[in-house]
Amino acid sequence: MDPSTGVTGTGPGPGHTPLTPLAFLKRSAEVFPGKTAIAYGARRTTYEEFAAEATRVAHALRSLGVGPGDRVAYLAPNVPEALVAQFAVPLAGAVLVAINTRLAAEEVRYICDHSGAKVLVVDAGLHPTVAPVAADLATVKEIVTITDPAAGTAPDPAVGGIAYEELLERGAGDPLPWEVADENAPISLNYTSGTTGRPKGVVYTHRGAYLNALGEITHSRHTPESVYLWTLPMFHCNGWCTGWALAAIGGTQVCLRAVDAGRVWELIDAEGVTHLNGAPAVLRMIADAEGAHPLARPLVVTTAAAPPSPTIIGRMEDLGARIVHVYGLTETYGPYSVCEEQPGWPDLAAGDRARLLARQGVGMLQTDGLRVVGEDMADVPADGETLGEIVMRGNNVMAGYHADPGVTAHAFRGGWFHSGDLGVRHPDGYVELRDRAKDIIISGGENISTVEVERVLDAHPAVLEAAVVAVPNERWGERPKAFVVLREGAAVGLEELAGHVRERLAGFKVPDEIEFVAELPRTSTGKIQKFQLREREWGGRERRVQG
Repeated sequence: MDPSTGVTGTGPGPGHTPLTPLAFLKRSAEVFPGKTAIAYGARRTTYEEFAAEATRVAHALRSLGVGPGDRVAYLAPNVPEALVAQFAVPLAGAVLVAINTRLAAEEVRYICDHSGAKVLVVDAGLHPTVAPVAADLATVKEIVTITDPAAGTAPDPAVGGIAYEELLERGAGDPLPWEVADENAPISLNYTSGTTGRPKGVVYTHRGAYLNALGEITHSRHTPESVYLWTLPMFHCNGWCTGWALAAIGGTQVCLRAVDAGRVWELIDAEGVTHLNGAPAVLRMIADAEGAHPLARPLVVTTAAAPPSPTIIGRMEDLGARIVHVYGLTETYGPYSVCEEQPGWPDLAAGDRARLLARQGVGMLQTDGLRVVGEDMADVPADGETLGEIVMRGNNVMAGYHADPGVTAHAFRGGWFHSGDLGVRHPDGYVELRDRAKDIIISGGENISTVEVERVLDAHPAVLEAAVVAVPNERWGERPKAFVVLREGAAVGLEELAGHVRERLAGFKVPDEIEFVAELPRTSTGKIQKFQLREREWGGRERRVQG
């Protein structure tokens, strides 16, 4: 005990309150009651109205039998109702399960069953996904349908349930407390893509979401004047916690039902957009849009989900955007690290600066930082060459996988979360991702980073995008093959493209094969699904190296 204060220092003080993002909306509804919180076409919602709707939905969910710790699933695009859910569901004491809108019916059923969702709220435009399994949802007691006039989609009677408007009518009640008893209680379940098996439910806590939102505010440079455009799916890591972040700072969130590059530019101009988030594929779409033009006002673009090439970073900066490159996983609430720009970087040549900005960088301020370790959990040398696995820990790493303690224990072996990503640490301390462990190519004992080869291909003026995977080779075990999408109207020969790589990389890294394709398979968040390309090439044969 400190004799001067009588405080033991063994726990929180008498004035302590648990951390929760719910406090963000409470504050902004009091501080900015008449300010526009949500914009969607002609529809405008003030902060006072935002908090009131969240309260009504919370009361209505309770009227449906939702209690503390119960799960409420949402299957909806980036519409205001999905944003309200980020506050309404935890305000009811429940846990939000935001489902990927591109999943098949059976995948949606599995997530609802695995999470134990008691209520499913679904956009009418996604009724074709739900209808085949609506009668087979083991734990869902009620289905609620959002009908969006902007979509012009009528509900399918086969889905049944009630309308969102009816849900709101059930939401009368006294104000609810914008607080929680336990900051380590779950606030949401976010399911992984499940490309190597059943998707896993990643548990986020109120504390982790609160802290990650503050990190988003700081590193993406949000202010009360921020106008954020939803080009990132809200279902993906709860939109990287950005919905909570913008509510905290009192900014405006512009909803966008589907990403269309032309519409993005219209909204940038009409709404005065200052911020947006997205994968490099989204940035490429924006930069290539017919209506692309130099920006009239500053635009902060925070990018992640796949390593961005220096080429796309340079193209967005040429339009006037400021790039914030972050890195993370579903298991880390989205962004965990940021490539902090150093004072001398703006003076560098554009290409050199873009290459530095393409690194994954250092831990964000709310994290414990990144480590790159070998199999013995010792840090690799900071030489920019020695490969190791990127590991993390701290408040912004998941509490675990829902109902899967064995997989959780394996993911946290050695006391750190194992990302499955391979990288290097540079002498300046910045980490650079080189590949997923399962994507790295081992050819004759030499490691080949697919990301490194892709970046070189991407730099060719005729190339729109590229993916490189391992293919079997009798002599070397495996060799790199490139799948390339060309820009519209562009033409390039195989030898020219291979020569372009050979001039910039060691000969053993040059792909033996280059196949031109119309498009590359992607996840809903813009990641290229290399496993599909790789499985096609291996034809059922077992790949005995790297996962």
